[in-house]
Amino acid sequence: MEELFAYLGGQPPLVQALGGVALLLLIAFLVNLVLKKVVLRLAAPFLDRRTKTPDKAVGWLVTTIPLLIISRGIVFVRYLPEEFEAVVSNVANATIVLVIALSITTGLTYVNELYKRRPEARHRPIKGFLQVVKILVFGAAAILGVAALIEQSPLLLLSGLGAMAAVLLLVFKDTILSLVASVQLSAQDMLRVGDWIEMPQQNADGDVIDIALHTVKVQNFDKTITTIPTYKLINESFRNWRGMAEAGGRRIKRAINLDQNTLRFLSDEEVSDLRRFRLLRDYLDRKEQELREWNAREMAGEDNPVNARRITNIGMFRAYVLAYLRTHPRINHDMLTLVRQLEPTPTGLPLQIYTFAATTQFAEYEFIQSEIFDHLLAILPEFGLRAFQEPSGVDFARLSSPRTLKQWERRETETPGNVV
Repeated sequence: MEELFAYLGGQPPLVQALGGVALLLLIAFLVNLVLKKVVLRLAAPFLDRRTKTPDKAVGWLVTTIPLLIISRGIVFVRYLPEEFEAVVSNVANATIVLVIALSITTGLTYVNELYKRRPEARHRPIKGFLQVVKILVFGAAAILGVAALIEQSPLLLLSGLGAMAAVLLLVFKDTILSLVASVQLSAQDMLRVGDWIEMPQQNADGDVIDIALHTVKVQNFDKTITTIPTYKLINESFRNWRGMAEAGGRRIKRAINLDQNTLRFLSDEEVSDLRRFRLLRDYLDRKEQELREWNAREMAGEDNPVNARRITNIGMFRAYVLAYLRTHPRINHDMLTLVRQLEPTPTGLPLQIYTFAATTQFAEYEFIQSEIFDHLLAILPEFGLRAFQEPSGVDFARLSSPRTLKQWERRETETPGNVV
């Protein structure tokens, strides 16, 4: 390189200095061009063709060669002030440190891409841990870069960090908390990409799409994105629906509020009429046998029906609902199914259905649930029952007219199975 600069001899010092700098930059540019356009293209077939990340990592790495040419070649340029040579050399050395750090972090990104191709990556992401390593790499690069700029040992800078420890802890508080949270989330398998989580205090209700060091991204069902600081998933509670998804069934827990004025005993004719329900025949046989035996034993010598056990319309409806659910093809029959009465309320008697749909898909689950309650609400009048509904303006309008009231009462009394 010194021979190249000798060609500039015989020129004024300023021309030699400027020409030498220009020649040095030209050499560095040509070397960089050859490395990027020729060598990397020759190596491209041997790199991963599914991503450009390794190309970027190698590209950053080969950038160190033209920077080394500038750092080492500046001393051969004549008539340059020593201070200028030192500044150029130090800046080039600091840039080399930065470029190497960028090459390493880009390589870590490629490691994460390779890991995400493995099946276990969905359950145990390593992105957070790699981000911690990247922070350490950039921290080391910052120390080495500053040391190169001031031409001092990195140990001198490290010795001064002890006095700044409190400040660093304050500045990197969220990073430290997020690091601990990421370790806990991964070690205890509390969260995975693809999990449906609910976190009302953070307005999050949807699928986890990314788990990073500082944040967890959740795509809500309205397609908005909620970003949650990682440490908040440890400090605050959230609901993970993964267990439901893995179980293969989603719970249906809803009640029908029955008008308590329609609850009553059934006559023998009405009980016989209910035998047309195929789902109730076995239950009626068992129930009638049970009541006959009990009444024969406990009511010996008595004939007042008030002391006898009798079949009620709500009991028959409850038995029908249970039999209907147990034979429903879209109910998970390996899970609990029950029909129960809850405590009576001013808005009626809640009859709760507790079962599990044989799916975890949101749309299909809602269809199954709606289909079940469509049928149950429509069949209530067959048992002489009515769903509770608070009075509306139409109801008050009917009651305000005596003629309308009489028509309404006559219609109610003539409707089979209804009691006013």
